[in-house]
Amino acid sequence: MSEAMLDVRGLVRVYTQAATRLEVLRGVSFAVREGEMVALVGPSGAGKSTILHTVGLLEKAQDGVIRIGGEDVGRLSDSERTALRRRSIGFVYQFHHLLPEFSALENIVLPQMIGGVPRHEAALRAQELLDLVGLAQRAAHRPARLSGGEQQRVAIARALANRPKLLIADEPTGNLDPHTAEGVFDMLRGLVARGGFGALVATHNLELARRMDRVLELRDGVVVASAP
Repeated sequence: MSEAMLDVRGLVRVYTQAATRLEVLRGVSFAVREGEMVALVGPSGAGKSTILHTVGLLEKAQDGVIRIGGEDVGRLSDSERTALRRRSIGFVYQFHHLLPEFSALENIVLPQMIGGVPRHEAALRAQELLDLVGLAQRAAHRPARLSGGEQQRVAIARALANRPKLLIADEPTGNLDPHTAEGVFDMLRGLVARGGFGALVATHNLELARRMDRVLELRDGVVVASAP
């Protein structure tokens, strides 16, 4: 059995406002393994984004254990969490959030340089990733000259730039037309299968969700497994 890139046990997340206590996550447990693409589904407001933000180390849980690549993040300081997030987690959002003043290549180079990779080495890695996502000839183009699907492919390549153990995607095809969404999904599916990382993908598209390796449904603050 492949290694668990993400292992979550008993995750609790509570929000308190004035006298109101909202228990969004009530003991969530699941795992995502290397080479596995796992769908996270549930109605709007169910807490999917809370799960993504918490396992992505953008928020802290009140209780539970999160291990990324076998490392217990609860034992880490804030600076260590930031370092782990930069080197081990890639994020893809519904909107690409590319920097408009930089080319496709430069958008993939920047996160590597922030992580300490020399510019020349980062550029080679960026060109390799653009080739993988079918955009080798668009490296010098700024986002405004790319289609919506191309922009999202660049965003996926950027998320993989630092060779993460875990890819977290929040509605990665939600802003695309059905045909383009299909192409982006197929590309992402292939990258996960051969890339040595796991992917947790929140989506409202149940058709795409069923084509992933597993479907996790968020219901009443806990995750239940569904048939793929």
